[in-house]
Amino acid sequence: MNTLTFSATIAAVAFCAGFLGSLTGLGGGFIVTPVLTLLFGADIRYAIGASLISIIATSSGAAAAYVKEGFTNLRVGMLLEIATVLGALVGASLVAVFPARVLTVIFGLMLLLSAYLTTRPRAEHLTADLPPDPLATRLRLDSEYPTAAGPQRYRVRHVPGGFALMWIAGVLSGLLGIGSGAVKVLAMDQVMFLPFKVSTATSNFMIGVTAAASAGIYLRHGYVDPGLAMPVMLGVLAGSMVGARLLFGTSTRRLRVLFAIVIAVIALQMIYHGAFGKV
Repeated sequence: MNTLTFSATIAAVAFCAGFLGSLTGLGGGFIVTPVLTLLFGADIRYAIGASLISIIATSSGAAAAYVKEGFTNLRVGMLLEIATVLGALVGASLVAVFPARVLTVIFGLMLLLSAYLTTRPRAEHLTADLPPDPLATRLRLDSEYPTAAGPQRYRVRHVPGGFALMWIAGVLSGLLGIGSGAVKVLAMDQVMFLPFKVSTATSNFMIGVTAAASAGIYLRHGYVDPGLAMPVMLGVLAGSMVGARLLFGTSTRRLRVLFAIVIAVIALQMIYHGAFGKV
C-alpha cells in the first residue's frame, strides 16, 4: 500500500484503540502495539515507541475531559505518579537488553492478565462511612465524584500497597509501552478502593506522564519513527476524546467483555509468534 493508505489505515486502527482504551482505562497501547507487530510487521521496539507517543496523546485528550467532569482524583494521581515514573525509567532502560521475541512473549502475558482483569466483576467500594485511613487523611486524598444521584463521597485506603503496585506498573509501561492501565486500575480499584470510574479517569491522567518518562529513552535509542508514530498519535487522540465524552452515561460491562476477548486472542498470537521466533 502507498504511504497515504498506510497512514490512514494505521490512524483508523489507532482510533479504535484509543476509544476502547479511554473507556476501560487500559490505554490504547494494548491494541496498537500488537496490531503494528502482527498485522503490519513492525519491529516490536518501534511499535512500542509509537505506542508511547500515542499514550501521551491519549492522556492529554481524555484526561482533560475527566478532570473537567470531576472524575479524576488529582492528588492521588500526582502521588502515585512518583512511583510510576521511577518504574518507567527502569523499564525503558531494559528495552535494549531483552530480545524482541522475549518482549513479545511478556507483552502477550500482560495482555492475558489484562483480559482477565477487564472481565472481573467490579463492585463499587462504599467507603464513605468507613473510618478514615490515617495516611490518606494526612495527604488529603479523600474526595467525591459525580453520579446520577449527585456527588458521592469516597475514602482512599491502603496507600502504601497502591504505591508499590504503581512502581510495577511503571516498569511494565517503560518496558512494553502499554501505559499499564490494567495494573493502575487494579491498584486503585481493588487495593485503594477508589470507585471504578474514578480509577479509570485517574489512570488516564497518569499514563501520559508515565509514558513521557520512558519515551525519551526510546527516542535516544532510535525506536521512535515519526512516520509510524504520527498517524498512531492522531488516531488514538481522536478516539480517546470520543471515549471520554461517553464514559459518564455508558455501562461498559459488555464493552469490557468484547475488549477482553479481542485482546485475549491477540495475546495468544503474540505469545505464539514470540515463542517460535516469528517476530
